[in-house]
Amino acid sequence: MAEARRPSAEEIIRYEKDPKTKIATITFTRPDYLNAPTAAARLRYSDLLYQAGVDDQVKVVVIRGAGEDLGSGADLPEFMELQNAEDEGPRLAEFRIPPGAVKYPPRGTFRRGASVGAWYASPQSGIRTLQDFKKISILEVKGYCYGWHFYQAADADLVISSDDALFGHPSFRYYGWGPRMWWWTQTMGIRKFQEMVYTGRPFTAAEMYDCNFLNSVVPREDLEAEVDRYAIACARNRPTDTIFQQKMFFEVFKQFQGEYLGSLLGSTFESLGGAAARDEDEFDMHEGLDTGLAGAVKDNDRKFPPEWRLSKSGRAKASKTAKGKAEKADPKKTKKKKK
Repeated sequence: MAEARRPSAEEIIRYEKDPKTKIATITFTRPDYLNAPTAAARLRYSDLLYQAGVDDQVKVVVIRGAGEDLGSGADLPEFMELQNAEDEGPRLAEFRIPPGAVKYPPRGTFRRGASVGAWYASPQSGIRTLQDFKKISILEVKGYCYGWHFYQAADADLVISSDDALFGHPSFRYYGWGPRMWWWTQTMGIRKFQEMVYTGRPFTAAEMYDCNFLNSVVPREDLEAEVDRYAIACARNRPTDTIFQQKMFFEVFKQFQGEYLGSLLGSTFESLGGAAARDEDEFDMHEGLDTGLAGAVKDNDRKFPPEWRLSKSGRAKASKTAKGKAEKADPKKTKKKKK
């Protein structure tokens, strides 16, 4: 998307609050790009959560996406542009550093990539900000919940999902690491999360509910009403001071389980990922960006079992093909069903 103007952070992240109910809403509003946040949008998201955490008119924050999906992760083309750009200004801006104030580590140094990984472990980056949020957070999931949006699913207090949602991280298939791996292991359980990492496949809402990752799964048409039900109940329960105390208790519990330690470990291993030798014919993200990322990702997705593909369209086509083969194999059975 380098040739087109990217929306501003304010356009991508919309914030509203109702002082009467003490419920605020953060909405990702970039549905034509699967609600991908830019670096600036992630910083705005972080700042909004910090402000809401202090705001006496807010007790509950609902986080949702416009359109058909919660979101499929960050703006990857922008990320790669920032990594490869000669101009350090935009790169430094993601670290909240003014252009020209510092010299960014040069190519060939470990710190060049590791600085990004370490930044992602910080709540200021908009990656794990929900972990430090001292009010109640409720994530509304539908469609894709991949990548950066999957981080939010790990860190939110409550996660309400539509039955058609898909959860996962494309990085497991294209790079091998994700900043919230320790906490995903804690929330999903090691057996099922290992399956997600090793196969690279997305999990359905039903599977994530079975992992105790979700609080409720409902049909798409009932999703907003279900989220509202939870938000109202949370807002009307105990006073905001009590909520703050409860959040501190759970934060201590999470740190006892090594949440932040895991974030630092994840950033370290992610920083080392570039040194891993590729297998022959393995997908390469850098080459994909040069030849057309969308097409390269689709080609790679077709190598996997149909029901394990990341793309909803790829899964649907595979399902349709399988259905057609079944009807062709037993036309009599198909006619009976139609009758």
